[in-house]
Amino acid sequence: MLYHYTDFAAFDGIIRCAELRLNNILNMNDASEMRFFMKGLCKAVAEKLQAEGEYEKSRQIESFFQHEMAKEFRYSAYAACFSKYRDDAAQWDRYGHFGRGVCIGFRENLMQKMVGKAIALQEVYYQEDIKEHPLVAGFFQLMKQQEHFSEDLPGLQRLMYDAWVQSAAFKHPSFASEREYRLVVSPFISNEFMIAPKYHVSVERIKKYYPLDLNRMCGKLNMYLADLVGEIIIGPTSSQSLPILQDYLDDCGLNVLKGKISLSDCPLRKPTT
Repeated sequence: MLYHYTDFAAFDGIIRCAELRLNNILNMNDASEMRFFMKGLCKAVAEKLQAEGEYEKSRQIESFFQHEMAKEFRYSAYAACFSKYRDDAAQWDRYGHFGRGVCIGFRENLMQKMVGKAIALQEVYYQEDIKEHPLVAGFFQLMKQQEHFSEDLPGLQRLMYDAWVQSAAFKHPSFASEREYRLVVSPFISNEFMIAPKYHVSVERIKKYYPLDLNRMCGKLNMYLADLVGEIIIGPTSSQSLPILQDYLDDCGLNVLKGKISLSDCPLRKPTT
């Protein structure tokens, strides 16, 4: 099971509207996010070229990466986040509206069947040294084979696309305790991604997101949203009434989920007034 901690407003969007919102990774809680991987990749490729005496090519690849990273918003990936941890205090506090929200357990094996092309379910990796990453060798070999560097080198942009896609699954090791998985879309692969973005407008700002139609995705596999959801956990400091939540599911046509609700056992302290 993969667990998605959220508030009840987002829960309503997922359950009643069958819409899972994927938000910009660059706006998530780790301030470095995708940049962390890209900077590490650039450094590893440059150092590998320097070790071969290719100092000019090392400077060229660093300049190329700096130029590409300045366009990071163009390459932004969007994701919904999950954890392998069930009923976890840190997850409740950080993502579950300080324990007042709800946690939805999704069946991982069914989610894997729903992805493809520009949509991927990725386990997040937490490491600082990426010298052994396959993309390091890819960039290195491309640079070594070319006598003169050009941003139009065959295969260079494809490697950069791959780098941006994979950057969405790397985080700083200080977040390793989350055991995170991400459902990721990469809209810049435009020929493979046809979902139009939407915008959430609040009193403070406008946020761009991509909505995944869960009913449509489940329908392609001849299953229903109720099959995808394995359990629902009410947060440890939530005031949500269990009977009302059961009525809500019944009115949403998801009465099969009424027996999959439980109350959190997490001893998270209730907020004081």
